[in-house]
Amino acid sequence: MIFQGKAVSVALQADGIAELTLDLAGEPVNKLDRLTLDELRQALDALKATAGVRALLIASAKPLFVVGADITEFSAAFRRSEAQVLESILAVDRLFCDLEDLPMPSAVAINGLALGGGFELCLAADLRVLGEHARVGFPEVGLGLFPGYGGSVRTPRLAGLDVALEWIGSGREVDAASALAAGIVDAVVPEAELVGRCRALLGQALAGEIDYQARRQRKRAALELPAEAAGALIEQALQAIPAKTRRHFPAASRAFESMAASLALPREQALQREARDFVALARSPQAASLIGLFLNRQAVRKAARGHEALARPVRRCAVLGAGIMGGSIASLAALHGYPCVMKDIREQALRLGMEEGEALLGKRVARQAMSEAQRQECLARIQPTLDYTPFAEVDLVVEAVVENPEIKQAVLAETECTLPAEAILTTNTSTISVSLLARALQRPQNFCGMHFFNPVQQMPLVEVIRGEQSSAQTIATAVALAVRLGKTPIVVNDCPGFLVNRILFAYLGGFVRLLHEGVDFPRIDRVMEAFGWPMGPAYLLDVIGLDTSRHCMEVLAAGYPTRMRHDFRDAVATLHDAGRLGQKNRQGFYRYTADASGRLLREDDPQVAALLAAPAAASMDDAQIVARMMVPLCLEAVRSLEEGIVASAAEVDMGAVLGISFPGSHGGPLRYIDTLGVRRFVALADGLAGLGELYRVTDGLRQMADEDRGFY
Repeated sequence: MIFQGKAVSVALQADGIAELTLDLAGEPVNKLDRLTLDELRQALDALKATAGVRALLIASAKPLFVVGADITEFSAAFRRSEAQVLESILAVDRLFCDLEDLPMPSAVAINGLALGGGFELCLAADLRVLGEHARVGFPEVGLGLFPGYGGSVRTPRLAGLDVALEWIGSGREVDAASALAAGIVDAVVPEAELVGRCRALLGQALAGEIDYQARRQRKRAALELPAEAAGALIEQALQAIPAKTRRHFPAASRAFESMAASLALPREQALQREARDFVALARSPQAASLIGLFLNRQAVRKAARGHEALARPVRRCAVLGAGIMGGSIASLAALHGYPCVMKDIREQALRLGMEEGEALLGKRVARQAMSEAQRQECLARIQPTLDYTPFAEVDLVVEAVVENPEIKQAVLAETECTLPAEAILTTNTSTISVSLLARALQRPQNFCGMHFFNPVQQMPLVEVIRGEQSSAQTIATAVALAVRLGKTPIVVNDCPGFLVNRILFAYLGGFVRLLHEGVDFPRIDRVMEAFGWPMGPAYLLDVIGLDTSRHCMEVLAAGYPTRMRHDFRDAVATLHDAGRLGQKNRQGFYRYTADASGRLLREDDPQVAALLAAPAAASMDDAQIVARMMVPLCLEAVRSLEEGIVASAAEVDMGAVLGISFPGSHGGPLRYIDTLGVRRFVALADGLAGLGELYRVTDGLRQMADEDRGFY
């Protein structure tokens, strides 16, 4: 044995080929954490000091090669000084260059996945063999980064600049056939043959049949590509990135610019340029937010997995209330293999629900995500019915009738009598108290909220709402089903608006007050879209529907009268009373027309200004508009955490990002407070406190500011 560590071992075989095995102890996957990188350095040093080594073969003892760097180490690592971060990156560059410059040929057997830094490790070897079902790639742009261990230097020299731009800019995983076609690997074989093929290629290199030194020189030298051609490719790639994406997610454009500067440089200088550009991104607020989002997503998934052991099995489910929402939920269940009863009291509603399911599944066929035969199989799993007979065999019900507490209570009580005693009953309410609805039930312990967001097929979040008497098993069963339906569930304690609508309508409360003061709503939309929201608040209200939005505002005003009840008639009520429902009837804050594909396009409508008849606004800059909108949202998020509505800052932020499309570049409301600095945010809110309770800082947040603490 040449070297034995906790993540890396090197053994010399009888034929003179040393086998370096990656097998991180105590972990299901290999990753380039600090331990692994330290041991790789020790292993290479030991290898160079050992006589009789003719070649090096690198392989993984786990089902995946290396999934990338250890992202849990990023936040602390990137908070260090610029010089310290740069030196840590260059140290890995020196390690990979030492591998590349070994006095012997090297080959890597890539199984499962080789992503990010794991793929960059592979590129430093002379020869690469990929399993036929394996994938490689650079996912760093999703974290606000780009490859920092030589990926943007070696990839264009091995596969061409066009391939490097596409792979690094998209962040997508690349299958074996595409990697082979790009010339980034030397062979694709069944995984059982990986080591054997690597040995064969190393034999060819040792025999002089493969000139591995020439391969190395190709990676060390500047890229031989005419400057004009390279510039055209890079400019084309830059132009393909929308301006808004470049502003809020600069990683891809920064990667392209870095490659443009390093193409004509030899390896060491190119790596130094890549490292400097990587460090600038790594220390940016966008990277901090996106890395935080990744870690939050992992934390939320871990919390969801914690419910699995207690969950009851769900073999058959049901939806109460057909229509668009009911049809969407039923088709989602059917898509994931669940037989689903869909009940309504009207045949017309059942037809609408089935039509909705057919249309949603038809879209999957159109984009080749499923075959027509699979679509028919899914539809066959949905059983429309006008009576409760099929409910005797149902394990879980989602109620999705009209948003009226009396009607919901009556329907839930009626349904409960038809179910097996152990069946779970849930409500898809977006605002009504789950504990209130439970008062109509004989088995309130088997009842909870299961709030799907519209459109159901696209929105990833499900709020699982714990009522006062909801049992742990009921919550666990709803969480487990949401996961199996491909959703991200967050457990929320019962309160008006729960988590997502509560923070959303605090934000919209800031919006209607700005309108009341005479600020132009198209300007507010432009400012907030520039901040990073996919749509401004007026446009968002039109998409939600002004009738639905008015109802939610009334529920939240009743629940939080000191903060969310207005002392003026708001614009939503005014437009709704004028018969403007938003996109539902193509007139709201904006007017809507359909293009050839049926997509609704917004247009300014001069009638709205006359309806709102707001006074002339005081002078207000864009930063003030952002503060007026964001402070109430963030403060309501703080209150939700302090009151125990959700268990963690991660769940608050993921709820906002997944539920209301809070800008990912800002990471969520609590991450946004941390990025500004808690003290600075408190001072900002204090400057607006005269606007009312919606802008008043909590005692807990003020204490955090005094103690210089953050949420992360």
